[in-house]
Amino acid sequence: MPHGTALPARYAVFGHPVSHSLSPAIHRLFGEQCGIALEYAAIDAEPEGFADAVHRFLAGAHGVNVTLPHKAAAFALADERSAEATRAGSANVLTRRPDGRLAAHNTDGAGLVRDLVERQQCALQGRRVLLLGAGGAARGVAWDLLDAGVEELTIANRTADTAAALAGALGVTRARARYWEDLAELGSFDLIVHATSAGVLGQPLRLPYGLVNPQTVGYDLSYGAGAQGFLRWAHEAGVKTARDGLGMLVEQAADAFALWHGPRPQTDPVYTHLRASLA
Repeated sequence: MPHGTALPARYAVFGHPVSHSLSPAIHRLFGEQCGIALEYAAIDAEPEGFADAVHRFLAGAHGVNVTLPHKAAAFALADERSAEATRAGSANVLTRRPDGRLAAHNTDGAGLVRDLVERQQCALQGRRVLLLGAGGAARGVAWDLLDAGVEELTIANRTADTAAALAGALGVTRARARYWEDLAELGSFDLIVHATSAGVLGQPLRLPYGLVNPQTVGYDLSYGAGAQGFLRWAHEAGVKTARDGLGMLVEQAADAFALWHGPRPQTDPVYTHLRASLA
């Protein structure tokens, strides 16, 4: 049972669509590893019905994960919000408190940094980083990249005002917005993080090869089919290492699991299992 509550150990991920989600498998594997019995479902909720669906589910459950396109709505739904959720303006975790109040968290940025630094052995301190996109996914990770010590965070988005707004919200000179049309003039980066919706929407991704040097690492926040367009470009451009967001997904899920249950599970066995199943 979750700590401090008599509610059943029922959990779910909400998204639209959500049938592709690996979250149910991840949390079941975590539960088996930690000896915690739980039920975990995937619930497809259209945006207009999201709030009602979450309230109905959490009336008899403890917590939910939230994926596209509901992270901003989840943040708005909460009665209390963690610092990470507040600065991102979005939440990927909602927890029902014993008094019925909903608490919002965002574990995406911490999950990305942990996967990059620990699993991918990609040092962030002092690095020059390009963040492609300035929507919810980018907002969820931008602060954590700065916290990890990147020297320069350049944000490029097709809608320039959105990139400028994110750079302004970050509030440090290390973060700056640049026009998408100027990408070819920016030189190369140590790390390129792809956070646009192009891959998920099946849209072509055309980026200048000059963004890459022999040591560049590429990382797509999506996993599976949604990451293939960026990974294809990265390999064509000569990126040293290109990864999808499966490791980030497992790491952010482990942080959510720890919020709900106490112990933080070991992530490498789960990552290895899922990577083999996707091969």
